[in-house]
Amino acid sequence: MFVDQVKISVKAGNGGDGMVAFRREKFVPNGGPAGGDGGRGGNIVFAVDEGLRTLMDFRYQRKFKAKHGGNGGIKQMTGRGAEDTIIHVPQGTTIINAETEQVMGDLVAPDDSVIIAHGGRGGRGNIHFASPKNPAPEIAENGEPGQEFEIRLELKVLADVGLVGFPSVGKSTLLATVTSAKPKIAEYHFTTLVPNLGMVRLPDGRDFVMADLPGLIEGAATGVGLGFQFLRHVERTRVILHLIDMSGLEGRDPYEDFEKINQELMTYDPDILKRPQIVVANKMDMPDSADNLAKFREDLKQDELLAQAPEIYAVSALTHEGLTPLLQRTADMLAETPQFPVKQPEVATKAEYDFTPEPEFTITQDANGTWVLGGEKLLKLFKMTDINHDESLLRFTRQMRGMGIDNSLRDHGAKNGDLVQIDDFTFEYMA
Repeated sequence: MFVDQVKISVKAGNGGDGMVAFRREKFVPNGGPAGGDGGRGGNIVFAVDEGLRTLMDFRYQRKFKAKHGGNGGIKQMTGRGAEDTIIHVPQGTTIINAETEQVMGDLVAPDDSVIIAHGGRGGRGNIHFASPKNPAPEIAENGEPGQEFEIRLELKVLADVGLVGFPSVGKSTLLATVTSAKPKIAEYHFTTLVPNLGMVRLPDGRDFVMADLPGLIEGAATGVGLGFQFLRHVERTRVILHLIDMSGLEGRDPYEDFEKINQELMTYDPDILKRPQIVVANKMDMPDSADNLAKFREDLKQDELLAQAPEIYAVSALTHEGLTPLLQRTADMLAETPQFPVKQPEVATKAEYDFTPEPEFTITQDANGTWVLGGEKLLKLFKMTDINHDESLLRFTRQMRGMGIDNSLRDHGAKNGDLVQIDDFTFEYMA
């Protein structure tokens, strides 16, 4: 089964907790604080595995979590840093933030890798909080939470040359003829259900990867037929071979087919039509093909979609006629055509240009009358507070007061004795 798009969740490891500890050695009456720092949490790393060809494995595992860092120890010992969790994906995988639609990574080279979620730093031990006023602090930080994302993986077939055209125009036959690939071939539409790849090797030593993409039909860019889900694979190709059935056996007009396919490509992404395109007039071994080709050449003069008229090569994938000049010209075009960058999905929001900082905290009231505090900064501070030590809690209350939370609660109508909740921790409000 070919899977080219999945949605998964990743969570980097939390940093290890800092420790509250003191030197306790003989003949050292005033040893002082000696709590060590926590270790770094593990990152979530995506790396290319050239042996993979599909995202099928992610159908069975959708959640990935890295290990947490080790806690700090006595005698200022730092906790062990966690190893990174490496997730292997096929070459050509694009990693997209499912919430913001931003591209987080694009793995196209054999040795590409990218850190998607960073592990949290380790919490500081009490040695960092010693001061002349408090030489023996019982304060330590918990580890910083690791980053967490919902992401979408999209596999775009890495091929230099893409074969496009209506179903049953001979794409699979051409691929099987010029490469060692063995696609399924039959005399009915949509024989090709998944992209097929093959390596073309020329006598002069040049080679390139060719992909046979599932047949497109009119309306493919809007979700009709099979083509919509595979149009994204055309984005990777540098040269397009547009196959046209010149036999006319199915009663279709070759030029109309040519226009309809280009229209679908333009609807999906107008930049695709800026790429070099060669028209492959296939099935020239049939009786009426020569006449149809002559008419096609005349009709092509009125084409307005392409910036320049494409070259036409008359071939027969069945009898191998005309294939050598076609492949040589394709290799020449590849040598002149650079790689095309992957386009980021467009997010039509003004939020990207709004530089108003997010509030440090939020205050809401639930149905039971409990005041619920939220906000990314506040929650991070709370999670890094060791609530098992009174001094750590007092430090957290000072941080909240400095953020203006006390005054804001009072302005919202909070009274003495009201319950206030942060994450899973509840306490009484005292004005």
